[in-house]
Amino acid sequence: MDGERERVLGRVRAALAPLARRAPMPEYDSGLELARRRAAAADPLAEFAERIRAVNGEVVPDAPALAATLRERGWTRGYCDPALWGELAPHFGQGFTVETRFDRSRVDDYQFGITRGAGAIAETGTIILNDGTSSSRIGALAPWAHVAVISRSTLYGDLPEAVAALGSDPNVVWCTGPSKTADVEGILIEGMHGPGVQIAMFVA
Repeated sequence: MDGERERVLGRVRAALAPLARRAPMPEYDSGLELARRRAAAADPLAEFAERIRAVNGEVVPDAPALAATLRERGWTRGYCDPALWGELAPHFGQGFTVETRFDRSRVDDYQFGITRGAGAIAETGTIILNDGTSSSRIGALAPWAHVAVISRSTLYGDLPEAVAALGSDPNVVWCTGPSKTADVEGILIEGMHGPGVQIAMFVA
């Protein structure tokens, strides 16, 4: 699997190599708001929690609460970013099997994935993932439950603020609640092409 992936990526790199430089990002008016006028929130974290719950996402306050909610639901097998596990492990205790390397050959064994988030947007309840921050994109997107651990310093008020802060990482995933689709008969189904449960946990 890994050999085939590298072969495909090698061909993509070879095709891009002759290009002198990539096209610049398009200019846009960061003051333009398409949906509505938004007053500055007094408490961005409270606003984020309200908005993510509105799209069936969740917020947990700390590591003990995270371990408790996973245990209550019977999700005891998962993946965790190795940079996070040292701090989280003491709160999980017995009964959990947590790996710090995601094994693609056993993708269905993982009930949850815990990764770092690149940030979040208070206005929409959106979690931001990118390759520069996430230890494993598949660890964030393949398990039924995904937990994003996000620094409070990267909680942005709105989309323009987040875009301005993200830099040039070309692979950004915007997660606003669990994955969902309404392609068939206009019926909304969650968890079709990604996590069915999206959880945010903020840290200092």
